[in-house]
Amino acid sequence: MPPKKEIAEHIVKGLEEIYPEAKCSLDYTHPYELMIAGRLSAQCTDARVNIVTKELFKKYPTLKSFADADPDEIAEIIRPCGLYKTKARSIAEMTNTLHYKLDGVIPQSIEELTKLSGIGRKTANLIMGDIHGKPAIVADTHCIRITGRFRLTDSADPKKVEADLKKIIPPEKSSDFCHRLVLFGRDTCTARNPDCEHCRLRVYMEEKAEEFKCRV
Repeated sequence: MPPKKEIAEHIVKGLEEIYPEAKCSLDYTHPYELMIAGRLSAQCTDARVNIVTKELFKKYPTLKSFADADPDEIAEIIRPCGLYKTKARSIAEMTNTLHYKLDGVIPQSIEELTKLSGIGRKTANLIMGDIHGKPAIVADTHCIRITGRFRLTDSADPKKVEADLKKIIPPEKSSDFCHRLVLFGRDTCTARNPDCEHCRLRVYMEEKAEEFKCRV
């Protein structure tokens, strides 16, 4: 079996061929909106988040309007996302801090981002990659599942997966790599009943790496 770094390079190239455009699956216009959408995505699908944020961002069109909002009113709009009371409270606290204490400036490190209410490493990495254009590994459910199947990591712990992938994924490719994993995880390498028969990445990998096998 080829070393993990070689396998990772082939997977990165294969995903680039299959999905030329790497785009965040969460809809947003302003950076703080991506932070809010990331918070809502916890235990909720991106598709549902995008439906909810369409109404949410219309009602609160500015960072200040979020910072001054009543958490209970936010909660009613985001109810379909689950854990809505907790998420509403953290959204109100986060946007209040951003507007009144940070002058609307988005922190530029994982450490500072995760100090904000409701922002974990997954969303912090999303912000680092999509907003600041820095290397980032977003260890979401698709990333953990697929990189485990392709033997790039032996862990299911997000922080450990992030650390494992940082060692083998080219930094400048890391953010887009994670976006492509989401697309691949939705249309082919699903959690249940993955479509191995029509898996273009598996075919590509078997052509590039001798003795390559995924764990599905």
